[in-house]
Amino acid sequence: MSIYENINALTAYGLKTGLIKEDDIIYTQNRLLELFGLDGFENDAQAAAIPDFELGTNACNFEALLKELLDYAVEHNIIEDSIVYRDLFDTKIMGCLVARPSEIRAEFKKHYENSPKEATDWYYKFSQDTDYIRRYRVCKDLKWQSKTEYGDIDITINLSKPEKDPKAIAAALNAKKSGYPACLLCRQNEGYAGRVNHAARQTHRIIPITLNGKEWGLQYSPYVYYNEHCIVFSFEHTPMVISGDTFRCLFDFIKLFPHYTIGSNADLPIVGGSILTHNHFQGGNYEFAMARASVETEFTVKGFDDVKAGIVKWPMSVIRLDSKNPDSVIALAEKILAAWRGYTDKDAFIFAETDGVKHNTITPIARKRGDLFELDLVLRNNITTEEHPLGVFHPHAKLHHIKKENIGLIEVMGLAVLPSRLKGELANLAKAIAEGKDISKDEVLSKHAEWVEEFKKNYSKIDSSNAEKILQDETGKVFAQVLEDAGVYKRTEEGHAAFMKFIQTL
Repeated sequence: MSIYENINALTAYGLKTGLIKEDDIIYTQNRLLELFGLDGFENDAQAAAIPDFELGTNACNFEALLKELLDYAVEHNIIEDSIVYRDLFDTKIMGCLVARPSEIRAEFKKHYENSPKEATDWYYKFSQDTDYIRRYRVCKDLKWQSKTEYGDIDITINLSKPEKDPKAIAAALNAKKSGYPACLLCRQNEGYAGRVNHAARQTHRIIPITLNGKEWGLQYSPYVYYNEHCIVFSFEHTPMVISGDTFRCLFDFIKLFPHYTIGSNADLPIVGGSILTHNHFQGGNYEFAMARASVETEFTVKGFDDVKAGIVKWPMSVIRLDSKNPDSVIALAEKILAAWRGYTDKDAFIFAETDGVKHNTITPIARKRGDLFELDLVLRNNITTEEHPLGVFHPHAKLHHIKKENIGLIEVMGLAVLPSRLKGELANLAKAIAEGKDISKDEVLSKHAEWVEEFKKNYSKIDSSNAEKILQDETGKVFAQVLEDAGVYKRTEEGHAAFMKFIQTL
């Protein structure tokens, strides 16, 4: 199609999704014409030719439409032909269709008056329709479930976050350093044009909320790892911290959005998340495997008779608290956090600190279960040794062929976020196993050779009909081992006894 037809098609898409109204047609067309350096349409008939964009049948055409617009921009030297520059420009294109923050917040408020779920349903769809969440990329992520002794855990190989190309990497190195916005989570990202080393956010709209008496923002992750994957961030650019205020914020959020789960990464390197410089939580409308796991050992804490407490059957070390009274749960969580921060048990290789460096912290997850307020507290420790320089309670070297990165909140809850390289590696590995090839001789696949030899003995036959499924199942088992490595108390009699030793200090 011509550039004019594409401008009209995008305008039609805006009408169909509700991003713009009939009164906005000419205004939207003119903004797009300006963006592409065009003086106007060739004639009135061309300007009036707004097609009928059928989302049901043409949803996949949205990606093709954007591609044609971006190709035009490249051909006419508006942008360079690079994934980074294309992403910067397609966000600028879509920004022409997105209303001001005040209008979006008013719409959210209107839906919230009916129900919190209606509000988040609308906001999630809006975030997808604006292409802030790129649906056509997210749908390419590989996802499956694997059965383990802890229940069905989720595995995903994320492909929606594009890798920078060499040209953009070089440009980023030479780009002027900027402290604005201070990071990708700051509120100043709303509407920001972006640069080669900072994503564009013209389509980004934030919903302000109040947690524990302070201003926070609600948004969705552009790379949703699960349904309605949201991020809740402080309006202040302050570092991650786990404290009683964290627990109060989590439950205030649950009171606002009782259909969501919300949790926080830990506040220390290795066991924390990827952004420790800005206090934030992650949540969403999704039941994680850890939430389905049962309590296997109940215990009581003096003075907290209205709180049901127990150790969860999970590869990591998790304490679950339930009560109709959220204040009681928060008070007990504060007691547990304070005790764990200063707890040392040399026999269990738990050290609160070494050489003045603190090691103990907690990953908390809050949810509403019926009329109960529930809080899972995952005990974390980031100590390192010569044998385990990346962390004693971190995926051990034997598992790095599958997962080497830190175990953050999402993984803790039972959803593996595995590197994109595994898409090709697992596909090629399945083919090599089915054909009986010597994997150890393959430069890329040799890292998996020892693992393959270990699990092959458990199957009478591996061929093209079952190799892919077997690899998925075995990858799930590896991820369960990853979580076991990250657990401070191992699932042995000795580990359980050591866990109960800590519980008895409460």
